Amino acid sequence: MMEKDNSLHLDQTLLYIRNLDSCPPSYLYDPARKDFFEVLWLQDEFPLHQVPEEQHVRGNWIYLMPPYRVHQLNKAGKKGILFSFKRELLEEDDKEFALDVFRIFNISGEFTTMLLSPDMTERLSKVYELLEAEYKEDSSNLPMIKSLLKVFLLHLTKMKKEEFTSLDINQKRAYEFLLLLEDHYINERNIQFYADQLGISPKRLNQVLKEVLNQTGIQLLHDRLILEAKRQIIHSENSIKEVAWLLGFRDRPYFSRFFKVHTGQTPEAFQKHVKKHVDTLLNTLVS
Repeated sequence: MMEKDNSLHLDQTLLYIRNLDSCPPSYLYDPARKDFFEVLWLQDEFPLHQVPEEQHVRGNWIYLMPPYRVHQLNKAGKKGILFSFKRELLEEDDKEFALDVFRIFNISGEFTTMLLSPDMTERLSKVYELLEAEYKEDSSNLPMIKSLLKVFLLHLTKMKKEEFTSLDINQKRAYEFLLLLEDHYINERNIQFYADQLGISPKRLNQVLKEVLNQTGIQLLHDRLILEAKRQIIHSENSIKEVAWLLGFRDRPYFSRFFKVHTGQTPEAFQKHVKKHVDTLLNTLVS
C-alpha cells in the first residue's frame, strides 16, 4: 500500500514521499518510521552534518539512513525531498542488489552521506520524477514502483562503486551476516546461531567478519545493541530500565555497565548529552 493521506500511519504503507517543506511533524514521531530505509535529498543546500570546512559547500546532498537508526534533522527552511521505503520493496531475490543496498545505506553504521555531481543529480532527478508520478497515481503499480526504486538505488550504488570492490564470497557472507543480525540481534546473542545459518563454523565466520568489516561477530552484535539502545534513549519515552528490558537485559545495572563500556558514558549521561545537542543544534545527528 502506498501512503497518500496524512491521516494514515507509516505502518500502513510501503513507501512515503514528501517535499521537505510539506513533511508533517507527525512523520518524525511515528514509531513505524524505524522500519524504513530513508532517503533525504537536499537540493542546492549546505549539509546538515558537520563536515571539514573545505567540504562545506552548497549542492545536492543525499543522506541514506538505514532502518532502526531514526534521526531527527534540522530541515527547517531546507529545499529538498524525503522518501522512505520498507525492505519489502527491495528485490531480495536479486541478492547482489540487496547486499549492495545494505552497503550503501551503511547498515552496520549510522548513515551514509553523498554529495551528488551535476551529472548524477540530473540522472537521479529523471528517475525520481517517474517514481513520484507513479506514487501519486490513485492505483499505484507496485511492480513499477519497485522497478523505479531499484533504478534509483542502482544509480547510487554505481556512484559508490569506486569505494567498493566486487563482492567476493567473504564479502557476501559478511553482509548476509548483517542481514541476519538485523532480524535476530535481540534474541540471538550466540555467534554459533549465525554461523549455522551461513553454513560455516563460528571461527571461520569471525575470520571473515574481521577481514571484511574489521570486527568480530560479537563486536558487531554489541554495536547493534548499542545503536538500538541509543535510538530508544533518543526517540522513545521508555525509561532506561524499560530500554534495558526491551533489549533483553534483565539486569538494569548490567545494561548500564554494558552501555558505558561501549560508549564511555552511562545511559543517563548519554541522554543528557543528546538533550543538550538537540537544544543547541536542533537535530539528533550525534556521534
